[in-house]
Amino acid sequence: MTNTTRDSQDMTVVVTGASGRTGSRVTRAAQAAGLTVRAASRATGFDWWDRSTWADALRGADAAYLVHPSDVGAPGAAEAVGELAREAVGLGVRRLVLLSGRGEDQALPTEEALHASGADWTVLRAAWFAQNFSEGPLVAELRERGELVFPAGEVREPFLDVRDIADATVTALTSGDRYVGRTLTLSGPRLLTFGEAVAEIAESTGRPLTYRAVSTQDYAERLLEFGVPPQEVTALTEIFDTLLDGRNAHLSDGVREVLGRAPRDFTDFVREETTAGTWKG
Repeated sequence: MTNTTRDSQDMTVVVTGASGRTGSRVTRAAQAAGLTVRAASRATGFDWWDRSTWADALRGADAAYLVHPSDVGAPGAAEAVGELAREAVGLGVRRLVLLSGRGEDQALPTEEALHASGADWTVLRAAWFAQNFSEGPLVAELRERGELVFPAGEVREPFLDVRDIADATVTALTSGDRYVGRTLTLSGPRLLTFGEAVAEIAESTGRPLTYRAVSTQDYAERLLEFGVPPQEVTALTEIFDTLLDGRNAHLSDGVREVLGRAPRDFTDFVREETTAGTWKG
């Protein structure tokens, strides 16, 4: 019997990236479920690139949520996740949930490294986040220039609210062994092009927002101009080429399977963020 069967009131979960897009929601959802959360970020002394910081973050915990700081398919991600997972298991933290990317071939070595660690693992393969339009580099373009430039063409994507990732994580952690050794694929409830998504935001905000599709090569040049390191640009453009080739233009049923309800809709996300003033110029 592993510590995955412990009462959630007694469970301590380490949340990596606790101040990030998914980690902050996992933190809130875990706390609401009665779990004790141990935030693991640079602000708390944890560094994915400094192995000497890992033990203090992990020791004495029961579970961990793992999100790689750049991308789960980026160079070095498989090695880092595999090493951290093995250290966690060695410290008695066997229950691990990894955030991965739906349809992302580059993420498979990272998932396999987790499988090989000896952990009681669950992988969540997530569709493109709805919150990528409200947090991070893309929102600045919409807010300041009224235009989103991105290499997505007319591909359709079932944008996923990251709160559903958080809820699925907590459910996986508090359901005993039900989701151990399983890969769950999560998406939103309907397909939208990036242009249609921006049009929904424009209609909700009353601002003339537009979407302009560019090639991945043109986008790579923009990233370099913004100061993104060349190696990271290469990795990101390869990932975009993979994820935005149409392979993800379908719905997945993981949210309903795990949570017993439909995924949150993009329209609801847009309404809430508009009320919060996210896209005000």
